[in-house]
Amino acid sequence: MTGFARVRKTAAQGEIVFTLKTVNHRGLDMQFQLPPEMEALESAIRAVVRNGVLRGHVQVRVSFTRTAAVGGAVPNRALLDAYMRAFREAAGLYGIEGAPDLNAALSIPGMLSAGAADEGADEETGKAILEAAAEAVRELNRFREREGAATAGEIRQRGRNVCALVSRMEEIRSGAVDAFQTRLRERLADLLQGAGLDPQRLAQEAAVAADRSDISEELLRLRTHAAQVEALLAGEGEAGKRLDFLLQEMNREANTVLSKTGGLGDLGLTMTDLALAAKSEIDKIREQVLNLE
Repeated sequence: MTGFARVRKTAAQGEIVFTLKTVNHRGLDMQFQLPPEMEALESAIRAVVRNGVLRGHVQVRVSFTRTAAVGGAVPNRALLDAYMRAFREAAGLYGIEGAPDLNAALSIPGMLSAGAADEGADEETGKAILEAAAEAVRELNRFREREGAATAGEIRQRGRNVCALVSRMEEIRSGAVDAFQTRLRERLADLLQGAGLDPQRLAQEAAVAADRSDISEELLRLRTHAAQVEALLAGEGEAGKRLDFLLQEMNREANTVLSKTGGLGDLGLTMTDLALAAKSEIDKIREQVLNLE
């Protein structure tokens, strides 16, 4: 499920900006963008995010701006030298007179370093970052809950649509034996070219053919699974992966219905249309389930 959260915190060493961004994904996949001095905290941050996010592609970004007073800030000589050379080259190239602005140079990101403090975050800063991570996860989930409520409503409606299609197919199924008798009579008439037909034998053959193509169990399971969709949405805990499995079963039942409804003439064509409509609803539910945990 898509979502976004950004949290700012101030620690003794500087300001922390913790950002989370999520998009749909079958599992949980995290990518990190951390300052070098924060890399040791990746495992701890990962644990905090995993505790609140079960599914999705998650981008974790942490930026940290140190206060100049911490640890006795010193200029980055290599970067400052490069700035001075670039200034003099540009001044000479364009004939500009003037001296470089030291204040402007020192405000360039990365120009000031805090000496030994750059080796890693202190305990207080590390704690503040983990607190920011937990706060960002809560904010992210509030964002995703709003979106999830709308998604769940659409899924419920499509589950009801499947139930309505199953009801229509059950009505049609009741006429299956008569349809098989009619079709079997026509086929036998063509084969025997008008010879007499034994009505009892015809009824037996039609009953066997109808039994082989009976879809009552498939329709019952399809209706039951569609009802389970709503139950899973109403329950607690992780629903996304459980719905994935349930939708696979629903799709299998719809495919079986399609394979058994041939040979019914116009009745079969109607049944096929209804089963295809059910498959379409199932596919649309599957697309939306990717947005759920």
